[in-house]
Amino acid sequence: MEFAPGISQLAGLLSDPGRAAMLWALMDGSARPAGELALIAGLSASSTSGHLSRLSEGGLLVVETRGRNRYYRLATPEIGVAIEALATASLASQPPRMRAVPVSRTAPPALRQARTCYDHLAGELAVGLFERMSQAGWFAVAGSSVDLTEDGTQAMTQLGIDLAAARRKRRQFACTCPDWSERKPHLGGALGAAMLQVLLARGWVEPTATSRALRVTPSGHPEIEKVAATI
Repeated sequence: MEFAPGISQLAGLLSDPGRAAMLWALMDGSARPAGELALIAGLSASSTSGHLSRLSEGGLLVVETRGRNRYYRLATPEIGVAIEALATASLASQPPRMRAVPVSRTAPPALRQARTCYDHLAGELAVGLFERMSQAGWFAVAGSSVDLTEDGTQAMTQLGIDLAAARRKRRQFACTCPDWSERKPHLGGALGAAMLQVLLARGWVEPTATSRALRVTPSGHPEIEKVAATI
């Protein structure tokens, strides 16, 4: 099998804590000036300039000129996906006792509240819903595998989720997925993807233009609270 040299290049760029901190600050799709990124990373102006040059030359960042100022942002959405995947892998590889430690609130707020994780819902909203649904007895959880109970089947059907279609998918029906910002699991698999599609179709959440963050809409807030209150 041919080795992809870009993997080692990407790993080298992400291996420096200062560069990683700057990339992490841009995960919400924002564009930030070098001075702000220097403060976030705790680096001098000269060190920051060198790191930003390496990240730009490596294709991870692009530069926008606004008057006399230069702003940096992630070059493509795929860069954010890769960083998020590494964050998830890092959490999954930790011992269980370490995962229980509350996460430091360094994640961009928009991503922390609600975001996509591959094709399902993640973040505070997803973790909260999964916890309440589990406590209500909707799920039978065995390790990382999840299945619906009789109560859960009825409740998900009432939400408008086509369970038969989700079970026909050539993938795991439902599973727990480690949430890197909350350090608790959210619902993954075909069922998690189906639930997100219902939320999007009803207009309760909507994608943002610049990142994987999802915005709970004004009409979605009361509807989600109504569903949560019935769990």
